[in-house]
Amino acid sequence: MDKVTIVLVTLVVYKIFLIGVGLWAQRRTHDEADFFLGGRGLGPVVAAISYSASSSSAWTLLGVSGAAFVMGLSAIWLVIGAVLGMLFAWVFVGQRLMVFSREHNLLTLTDFLALGAEGFWRKAIVYSASIIIIFAFSFYVAAQFQGAGNTFHQTFNISMTNSIVLGAVIIMIYTFLGGFWAVSVTDTVQGFLMAIAAILLPTAALIAVGGIDGFVTGLQAVSTPEQMSFTGAFSGWTALGFVLGATGVAFGTFGQPHLLVRFMALRDEKSLRQARLITVLWFFVVFGGMCFVGLVGHILIPEVVNPEYIFFELTDYLFPPVIAAVLVAAVLSAIMSTADSQLLVGASAVSYDLGLSKRFPSKALLISRLAIAILVVLAVVVSLTLPSTIFKRALLAWTALGAAFGPLVLLRVSGVNIVPKGVFFGMVTGFTLAVFFHFNPGSFVQNYISDSLPATIFERILSFVAGLVVLLFFRQRQLLNEKVV
Repeated sequence: MDKVTIVLVTLVVYKIFLIGVGLWAQRRTHDEADFFLGGRGLGPVVAAISYSASSSSAWTLLGVSGAAFVMGLSAIWLVIGAVLGMLFAWVFVGQRLMVFSREHNLLTLTDFLALGAEGFWRKAIVYSASIIIIFAFSFYVAAQFQGAGNTFHQTFNISMTNSIVLGAVIIMIYTFLGGFWAVSVTDTVQGFLMAIAAILLPTAALIAVGGIDGFVTGLQAVSTPEQMSFTGAFSGWTALGFVLGATGVAFGTFGQPHLLVRFMALRDEKSLRQARLITVLWFFVVFGGMCFVGLVGHILIPEVVNPEYIFFELTDYLFPPVIAAVLVAAVLSAIMSTADSQLLVGASAVSYDLGLSKRFPSKALLISRLAIAILVVLAVVVSLTLPSTIFKRALLAWTALGAAFGPLVLLRVSGVNIVPKGVFFGMVTGFTLAVFFHFNPGSFVQNYISDSLPATIFERILSFVAGLVVLLFFRQRQLLNEKVV
């Protein structure tokens, strides 16, 4: 069989398996607690790998490798930022959020954000949080669909439109059927595939360039001075700004609803401790591996039309069709493992947080599933009508969610109480600034602040800090929860 046939057979078998998992999970889904949190029974392996896979998506396998191809050594700061954010989330936020959500019987992150608010301000918090989630996830899921489109287009040479629609339908089916259990179990399988790809491809590439010495020599030969610098084109104070801006992706970790629900769904503290170790190992393997893929790909295949295709190009260059088929499946795994989690959280925002399921309790699961279908359609429209790179789309959503929700999550799990109107203004401030600096990355900074300071420091750090300052301004003296320490 040729490569296309092998890839097609592999993908068909894999998709049948995923849909089968969805049907299995449907039997374990009886109410909204099951659909959104899996009955709070998540074990360590599923929690760790599903968290890891959901945090990565196409922006890791395709985006980070593409960024390293273009940026060179300075891309390492993106990896460091992602790892640091994960470490702090699992060490500081995880246990506190797990306990907090049980004590207050919280099902969604919006429940957590609106806790203690009543009347007008509760509605303001819930509606603004839901709008932020739907907005961000429209771009985030669109990035995954674009990644699926790139994969199908590169492999089968079919149109991007058909590729995006096909990937969207498959993702929707098994998320629609099984809810949180389907998402978590399939994410675990997909997370293992991603880890295999992140070990196999860099190892083969390192052998191909002649080991460490060959890698260093080859990288020096094909790279510009900026690509060989850990601070890129920046120096002095602007270099510090570049490093802070790149590692600033860490701040987005604390506001991702599809990741934080993993903490809320954990079985117990023992599971959390075990899951933490697994997650740390996974992050080092996958993020480090994909950064290396971009660097070594620049040596082996220096001429690539689209840097976000370097994963595919390197796969074709190094492996026979059978192994290439597995690696293509790994890319689609990365895409689906994030998209399904985001669709589930987006559905909870539409059905549960906005109160539709409470108005029609007998139709709660139906409403949640219809919400998933609506979000799929919205994400497909965004991916087809608003062209952008996978990397940029994913970082917009990541940064906006982090700036909107991250500061409040950190304060609240620390026991700090914020008055309801402060919660609202803090969320809106962080979100608005993150979106503003994303769409005006150079003009505002260059015109009003500095013509040499990297704009990413404003998008990823200033927006987060501004939201935090607003929240602290509305801080109450008493602790919200004495037991959360």
